[in-house]
Amino acid sequence: MSLFRLRNAVALACLAAQPAFASSKMLNQNDFVGISFWIISMALIAATAFFFMEIQRVSGKWKTSLTVSGLVTLVAATHYFYMRDVWVETGSTPTVYRYIDWLITVPLLITEFYLILRAIGKASAGIFWRLILGTTVMLIFGYLGEAGYMGVWPAYIFSMLAWFFVIYEIYAGEAGKMGTTQAPPAVQSAYKTMRAIVVFGWAVYPIGYFIGYLTGANPADSMGTLNIVYNFADVVNKIGFGVIIWNVAVTASESN
Repeated sequence: MSLFRLRNAVALACLAAQPAFASSKMLNQNDFVGISFWIISMALIAATAFFFMEIQRVSGKWKTSLTVSGLVTLVAATHYFYMRDVWVETGSTPTVYRYIDWLITVPLLITEFYLILRAIGKASAGIFWRLILGTTVMLIFGYLGEAGYMGVWPAYIFSMLAWFFVIYEIYAGEAGKMGTTQAPPAVQSAYKTMRAIVVFGWAVYPIGYFIGYLTGANPADSMGTLNIVYNFADVVNKIGFGVIIWNVAVTASESN
């Protein structure tokens, strides 16, 4: 990788480190929610620089997948700095920023299934659009419920149905069949790990929604815990997901 490209990759990643707005409050050493926002922000920046620098290491058919991984962490890092400042300044949950982040990054993440399948064979456009549709509907109903635009129970049910639709597609649908029967061993292993993250890693969010809004508890009382859980879940669901993509891309590229 040339020095010019390396410099540009790092510079692009560091743009997300610019403060969202000047906070008049300092981070309290006992504010574990704020600390978690800081830790995840820095981790996302580091991951972005890493993914962008590694693009030149992989073969052409894997470059798009690794680029998307970098874009996911870059977008997330930018929003995390906004969310961090909202929390430190006001002590309130930055729901709007979190969902704006998810509305961009989650569809990008789910397209990774399509991209790795396309890298090893002819993946139909139907896979792409079904995955995008499922994740978008899931997020929209989640936001409508949390923001108070819709009853929390109906929103939860519709969001869960959309999530189950995505799970069906990557396990038993066209994507699942292609990823577990037509892919080489390294890709099959990565595919299975990725879909496990979609099931178990993503499960943190509906569980948090249920605890915060459907148990009769006051959401304000549990927002600190939920934010910490959501923040560290994003480490697995964004950075960890990207590392899986990077590993299979490097393995496949070096084996050719």
